[in-house]
Amino acid sequence: MKQTISVLVENQAGVLNRITSLFSRRAFNIESLAVGVTDYPSLSRITIIVDSGNSVVEQVEKQLNKLVEVIKVRTLDEHSMIGWELMLIKVSANARTRENIMTICQIMGARVLDVTPTTMTMEIADTPVRVDDFEGMLRPFHILEVARTGIIALQKGSGKM
Repeated sequence: MKQTISVLVENQAGVLNRITSLFSRRAFNIESLAVGVTDYPSLSRITIIVDSGNSVVEQVEKQLNKLVEVIKVRTLDEHSMIGWELMLIKVSANARTRENIMTICQIMGARVLDVTPTTMTMEIADTPVRVDDFEGMLRPFHILEVARTGIIALQKGSGKM
């Protein structure tokens, strides 16, 4: 079962290492990790996606809360969060295939960033499922490169960290 953990931390060197070490010591594979500064430059939000059970995540949450630099930890339920991911993708393209690729981009809400005589590079920012779908639709055009950010997430509604 995939779990989304949102951690608000002091924006200091070494904090990410201490947090990921907690997961490593428990042999949890981090599937996705995204870190960014919040509206306060002194704070960062870390969004971690792990594949594990509820009781194990609760234990990690307690350990995270013991770290001095951690301000707040919250496990986000998939129904009470908005999760978004960014992907940049480069595919082979020529005059014959370019129109089909453009149609897929238009349907999926992706944006074309670069066009050369032999390639096209696009971006899509959406739910992980839609990002996966977009990548799947482009597979027949021969994917040359992919870069994904990992999921960032916020709690739905008026609640905040």
